[in-house]
Amino acid sequence: MDLRDSDVERAFREELRDWLATTLPTLGEKPHHTDWPGRRAYDTAWQRLLFDAGYAGVNWPTEYGGRGATPTEHLIFLEETERAGAPYVGVNFVGLLHAGPTIVTEGTPEQRTAHLPKILSGEEIWCQGFSEPSSGSDLASMRTRAVRDGDSYVVNGHKIWTSHAEVADYCELLVRTDPDAPKHKGISWLMMSMDSPGLTVRPLNTLLGSSEFSEVFFDDVRIPVANRVGEENDGWRVTMVTLSFERGTAWVDQIVDSVRLVGDLAAIAKKVTSHTGVAWDDRGLRRDIGHMAAEFDGLWALTKRGVTEAGSGVPGVSASVLKLRYTEARQRLMDLGARVLDRASVSRTDIAGLPTGEWTTERLNSLSYTIAAGTSQIQRNIIGERILGLPKER
Repeated sequence: MDLRDSDVERAFREELRDWLATTLPTLGEKPHHTDWPGRRAYDTAWQRLLFDAGYAGVNWPTEYGGRGATPTEHLIFLEETERAGAPYVGVNFVGLLHAGPTIVTEGTPEQRTAHLPKILSGEEIWCQGFSEPSSGSDLASMRTRAVRDGDSYVVNGHKIWTSHAEVADYCELLVRTDPDAPKHKGISWLMMSMDSPGLTVRPLNTLLGSSEFSEVFFDDVRIPVANRVGEENDGWRVTMVTLSFERGTAWVDQIVDSVRLVGDLAAIAKKVTSHTGVAWDDRGLRRDIGHMAAEFDGLWALTKRGVTEAGSGVPGVSASVLKLRYTEARQRLMDLGARVLDRASVSRTDIAGLPTGEWTTERLNSLSYTIAAGTSQIQRNIIGERILGLPKER
């Protein structure tokens, strides 16, 4: 694929840059991370601006409110919005990056019509109900049960790490519909309204002091059979579609951000004093920063391949390579930042004109990256078995 801008793509990039330059200064101040009603209002207002301008879901089909953009135009959009400092998808990352693309690929016409335009316009927020207290990396061992009762499923069980459940309207939910089938065969993928009777949401506090994750308890929660995506007991295959999108294209903005942070770290190293000079005088440090720059340059090239795959369907197993290498590289970058900032790296507020608050927060946040969306160990298994053809684990 030739990713050099054509005349059409160059015009698209310039049009987007102009729109961002005009629109971003009109946004209000971002709410505090504990203000969930404020965060929902801020994020959905931004999504509505994108929708009205024709930039929401640039790579989604036009019949569902998207732009029908090419993979290259999608990359241009992701690159330019991140570099301009535009808001991230925020509280609706599950709807926009996971559930929405899954419904596009696997949903019925009625499901697509009912949900996709609302996800794109910011009207509908989604959360993810996959992991359970004893079913994280081994997701297929889940126990949350759904029993068919006429035109409904009756669900009982317990989910954990449910992203943004406290503000969501719908949940992409995995349930066991056949307890006697092999564990990968008896699962179904459901769309659940978060105002369903019998549902209890309990927020969890993270290391950063926020509560974007929740426990969710199900006590005879009824979900219409019409809300099932895919066939009954075929949910594991549908889940692999969801996780491919999550691992393949959901990291794009963070990789662009990491490229920025490498440049910022080089600038910081030229300011931080060290003995008789500055940190940048250390040849070993310059080498390590150069290695990080090369690492993220390679990851950006891999990102282009992943987005190209997504443009022609579902990202392939190479998405696991991207997820594994990126998350571990991000942690190494944050550790390198702590090395440069030294004692200041433990401060959550800026010190001496240095962005210590951002680096400390991002370092703490990066600890979760090798766990979220499938642990590094799981990604290595996928790469070994599905790319390298190695024998499966017993």
